[in-house]
Amino acid sequence: MDFNVKKLASGAGLFFTRAVQFTEEKLGQAEKTELDAHFESLMSRADCTKNWTDKIYRQTEVLLQPNPSARIEEFLYEKLDRKAPSRITNAELLGQYMQDAAKEFGPGTPYGSTLIEVGECERRLGAAEREFLQTSAISFLTPLRNFLEGDWRTISKERRLLENLRLDLDACKTRLKKAKQAEAKAAMAPDFQETRPRNYVLSASASALWSEEVEKAEHELRVAQTEFDRQAEVTRLLLEGISSTHVNHLRCLHEFVEAQAAYYKQCHFHMQELQKELGRLPNAFALNSTHSKVPAGSAPDADGSPVETDTLKIEEVQAPATGTRKAKVLYDYDAADSSELSLLADELITVYTVPGMDSDWLIGERGNQKGKVPVTYLELLS
Repeated sequence: MDFNVKKLASGAGLFFTRAVQFTEEKLGQAEKTELDAHFESLMSRADCTKNWTDKIYRQTEVLLQPNPSARIEEFLYEKLDRKAPSRITNAELLGQYMQDAAKEFGPGTPYGSTLIEVGECERRLGAAEREFLQTSAISFLTPLRNFLEGDWRTISKERRLLENLRLDLDACKTRLKKAKQAEAKAAMAPDFQETRPRNYVLSASASALWSEEVEKAEHELRVAQTEFDRQAEVTRLLLEGISSTHVNHLRCLHEFVEAQAAYYKQCHFHMQELQKELGRLPNAFALNSTHSKVPAGSAPDADGSPVETDTLKIEEVQAPATGTRKAKVLYDYDAADSSELSLLADELITVYTVPGMDSDWLIGERGNQKGKVPVTYLELLS
C-alpha cells in the first residue's frame, strides 16, 4: 500500500511539473527545446499521411458499401470478432425479383422471357460486384486500416512519450538555471567586517547547499537529455518508415485499380451478351418507333393489311415555321434507338411538336441532330 501511494504521489508530482512547464512555455515564461527542421518535416509528413489515409479509407468504404446501416453492422461484427453474414447485393436481389415476376407473368410471353434474361444478367452483375467488394476489402481497405490502427497508433504513442520527455528535459534546464542563480547569489563575497559572525557562517552554509543543488540538477539534466535523445531517435526511425508506408499503399492502390477495371470489364461483357440475347427475343414494342396510317378512303386488301403504310422517320420531320421553343435539359438521357436524341444535363436545345405525336414526347434539335426527347427531362423556356 505504501509503495502504491509513493508511486501515485511521484506520478502526480511528475504530471504537475510537466503541466507547469507546458503552461510557462505557452505564456512565454520558459524556454522550449526545439526539434531540428528535418524532424519537424518528418512529423508534418506523417500527419499529412494519416489525415489523407483516413479520408481515403472512409470514402472507399462509402463507395463499396453506400448503406451506412450495413457499414455499422459490419463494424459491430468486427469488434465482436464474429463473421458477418453473407449479404446479397442489390443487383442480385433485383435479378431475383425479375425472375420471380417472370414466373407470374408467364415465361413464354415477350415480357416474361425478357425478364428472365435481364434477371439472370443482373444476378451475374451482382456476383461480379460481390467479388469486387471482397477483393477491394482485402487488397486495399485492410492495408489502410492496418496503418491507421497499427503503425499510426505506435507513432502517436512514441510522439506523446517524446513530448513528455521534452517537457521533463526543459523542466530540468529550468531547475538548473534557477539553482545556478541562487548559488551565485549565495556565493557573493561576505563582509568580513561583519560584527555578527553568525551571518557569515549561514551564508557559507547556504552557498554549499546550493552547490549541492546545482550538482543534483546537472545530474538530472544529463539523465533527462539521454532519455530524450534516445526517444527522439526511436521516434525518428518510426517517422522515416512513412516512406515505406507510401510504397505499400501505392502497390495496394494499383491492385484496387486492377480489381475495379476487371469488375467493369465483366459488367460490360455481361451487358453486351444481354443485348445480343434480347435482340433474338420477340418484342411487343416495335410499333412504338413506327407510325402506320391509312389515307382517307383507302380500304384494306384481301389479307386485312392496309393498302398504304408509311413509317414516321425523324429525319423527314420538318420543323414548323412557328411553335419552336428553347428547352433546358434537366437530366442526362441515353437514346433507346435511332429515332431518339441523347441529351446532356444543362444543355439548351430547340423543341417542337408534330401532329399525331404522343404528348409525352417532343422533337428536339441540336445543330444538325434531331430526334424524339421525353418531356419529363426538359424545362421549357419562354
